[in-house]
Amino acid sequence: MPTGADRAAGPDSPPVDEDAFRAAVGRLPAGVAVVTVVRRGVAHATTVNSVASVSLDPPLLLFSVHADSRLREVLDDVDGWAVSVLADDQADVADWLASPGRPAVGQLDRVPHTAAPVSGAPWIAGAAAWFDCRTVAVHGAGDHDVVVGAVRAVAQGGAAAGGLVHLRGRVRGVR
Repeated sequence: MPTGADRAAGPDSPPVDEDAFRAAVGRLPAGVAVVTVVRRGVAHATTVNSVASVSLDPPLLLFSVHADSRLREVLDDVDGWAVSVLADDQADVADWLASPGRPAVGQLDRVPHTAAPVSGAPWIAGAAAWFDCRTVAVHGAGDHDVVVGAVRAVAQGGAAAGGLVHLRGRVRGVR
C-alpha cells in the first residue's frame, strides 16, 4: 500500500524513504511556538514548528497540527486560538508542551500565561510575540491539517527577546 509520500509524489515517482525525508527536513530551521485554545474552561496547548505568515492584507497566520491530536479535535469546537512565539530562554516550555502523555487538564499550571484579548486562549508569558486568531480555513495535508487563522490581535515581547529554532531534532535559542 502506498504511503502518503508515495501518493503525493505521483504514481510514476519512486517512493521516498521516510527516515531519509525526516533527516533531511530536520535540517530546515523552524521557529518554535505554542498554539493554545480553551474549550469548556480547559486550556489545551501544543508546541509547533510550523507557524507561518500567510498574508498582510488581511493579516493571516497558519500552523499545521497532526490530524489525530487533542488540539486538532478541540479546534473542531472552538474557532479562537492563540500563538505564542517562544523566546530564546523558553526551551523548557517547548519541551513540556511537546511531551507525549502530558495531562490534558492542567498542562499550563506550571507555565505562566495570560488570556489573549479576543479569544481568551492563553498567551505564554515571556514570549517574543503573540497572536490572537480565529480559524478561517482548515486544509487536510497528509497526516496533518493546515489551520489558517485571521489575526485579531498581536503583541510583541521585550526588545531583547530572541527566539527558539528547531534544528536537527533539537531546540536552540537564537538572538
